[in-house]
Amino acid sequence: MTTQAPRPGPADPASADPGVGTGTGTDRTDGAGDTADGAASGGGWSGLPAPAAAYVAAMNAGDPDAIAACVTADFRNEHASAHGGGCVGRAAYRERLPGFLAAFPGLRYSPDPDQAPVAAGGRVAMPYLMTAALPAGPLRLRGLWLLTLRDGRVAARLDYWDSGAVPQ
Repeated sequence: MTTQAPRPGPADPASADPGVGTGTGTDRTDGAGDTADGAASGGGWSGLPAPAAAYVAAMNAGDPDAIAACVTADFRNEHASAHGGGCVGRAAYRERLPGFLAAFPGLRYSPDPDQAPVAAGGRVAMPYLMTAALPAGPLRLRGLWLLTLRDGRVAARLDYWDSGAVPQ
C-alpha cells in the first residue's frame, strides 16, 4: 500500500512557513511499520514511517549521535549531486557528521510545500527544503531523499539536491 502524506493547506500553520509548525497528519502505516505524526518528527512532517521521522528529527536537532543511531550498521549514504560525497557504514557516517553540521549552521530540513512524501513498503521518497545560516547569507535549497528502511532504521539514503545553490 502506498501512503502519501497530506499537503499543507491554508488552515495548516506549517503552510505559512515550511520550517515552522507541528504538522496536522494522523498516524499512518505504509506496510514498513509504525509511523509518526508531524508533531513527533518536527517541522510539519506528517505521515512518515517512524524510522524516517526519527531520522529527520535527529537531523533537525543537529545531534550526530542521535542521527547515527537512526541508521543501520551497513548504512549507505549516496549523493547524486556534483558536490556531494557518500560513505558506507554507520561509523564512517558518524565520523563525517560533525563537519557536515558545522558547515551548515542552523541546519533544518522541512517538507517541500509543493510535494508530499510518499512511502511504499520499506522505501520513502521525501522532498525537502534545506535551510541554513551560512556566512555568505541564508541558504535555501530543494532536494529529495530516497530512503530505504530496514529493521526500524534507515539502511540507505540517496540524496538529490541542488549543489549549485551551496557557495563553494
